[in-house]
Amino acid sequence: MLKSLKSRDHILSSPQNQLDFLNNGIFGSGRLRTFQESLKSQSNWPLTSKKLEILQVNIGYMCNQTCKHCHVDAGPDRKEIMTREVMSNCLDVIRKGQIKTLDITGGAPEMNPNFRWFVEEASRIGISEIIVRSNLTIIMSNPAYHDLPDFFARHNVRIVSSLPYYKKLKTDRQRGNGVFNKSIDALTKLNEAGYGLPHSNLKLDLVYNPSGAFLSGEQTELERDFKNALHTHHGIQFNSLLTITNLPISRFLEYLVDSDNYEEYMEKLVQAYNPSTVENLMCRNTISVDWQGYIYDCDFNQMLELKVEAEAGQHISDFDMERIESRKIQVNQHCFGCTAGAGSSCQGAIAESN
Repeated sequence: MLKSLKSRDHILSSPQNQLDFLNNGIFGSGRLRTFQESLKSQSNWPLTSKKLEILQVNIGYMCNQTCKHCHVDAGPDRKEIMTREVMSNCLDVIRKGQIKTLDITGGAPEMNPNFRWFVEEASRIGISEIIVRSNLTIIMSNPAYHDLPDFFARHNVRIVSSLPYYKKLKTDRQRGNGVFNKSIDALTKLNEAGYGLPHSNLKLDLVYNPSGAFLSGEQTELERDFKNALHTHHGIQFNSLLTITNLPISRFLEYLVDSDNYEEYMEKLVQAYNPSTVENLMCRNTISVDWQGYIYDCDFNQMLELKVEAEAGQHISDFDMERIESRKIQVNQHCFGCTAGAGSSCQGAIAESN
C-alpha cells in the first residue's frame, strides 16, 4: 500500500489520477478481476442504456458542510455554480415530456441563487416528480432558508436527505459537530409541513451510507431501526430509508488510502459482486448533468470526469434522446460499489443481496 503522503496527494490531485490508481495496483496486477471482466462473465458487456427516466442535475458543489465521505468533495469553499442558462437547457429537455423525474442535487443545491426558480419552472412544466437532495442542516443554517419546508410542500417536492445514523455521536463524527441536532430540528420542521406523515403525499426519505470501509446492512432492517429510534426519541417520521454504498472516489478514496483499507475494501466489493443488480443499475435509466451542463452516466462518473461516450452528445445543449438511449455506458473499477450485495443507487438498494 501507499506509504508516502506525496503518493497519496498525487492520487487525489485529479480525477484522472484517481482513475489511474483504480486501474493499477490490485487490478493492474490481475489479482482482482476488473468490472468489465465481471460484466463479460455474465454476458452483460457492453453495458447499455435503457429508457431514460431520470434527469439528475448537480446545480453546484457549494455546501454549508464538509462531510468526510462526500464523493462530490463539496464544501463552503467550492465556487462551481450552475447558471440559469444551463438550467434552462435542462428545462428544455424536460419540456419534451419523456422524462419522469428531475433529481436536483449538489453540494447543497439550495445555495444556488437560481434554485427556487429552477424548482418553480420544473413544477410549472408539470414533470411527474421533483426530487431535492438536501443535507437538512441547510434549513437551519440561515434565516433565508427557514421557509424551505413550506416552499418544498407548495411544489410537492420529494425530499431525500442524508442522515448517517440515528444517534448523535456517529452522525457528528462523519459530518461535523452539531450536525445531528440541526438535522433533527430540520426533520421536525419538515414533519410540521406535512412531510413523511401517514396519509400525506409529501415524501421524505432518508439516506444511509456506512461510516467506514464496509457495506451497509440490509435496507429493510435499517429502515425499521431508524424509524423506531427517530420516532421514539425525537418524534420524527419519514417514508423510506435508502442505503447507498460508498464508492472509492474523492474523499472516501482519501479515507481508504489514509486508513490503509483500500485493498481490503476493493476485495470486499469484488467478492460481493451481484449479477442481479445489473438490470436495474441507475446509469441505465438516468443521466447526470454537471454544473457546466456536461452529461455523465451517473454522478459518480461525473466526479471522475467520465463523460458519456462522444457519440451520445456530451452537453445538455446538444441533447438528443435517441442518441442518449442507445449509448454504451462508461464503466471503471469504482462501479463495483453499485453492484455489491443488494446493489446501490441514488434510489437505494436495487436487488436482493447475494
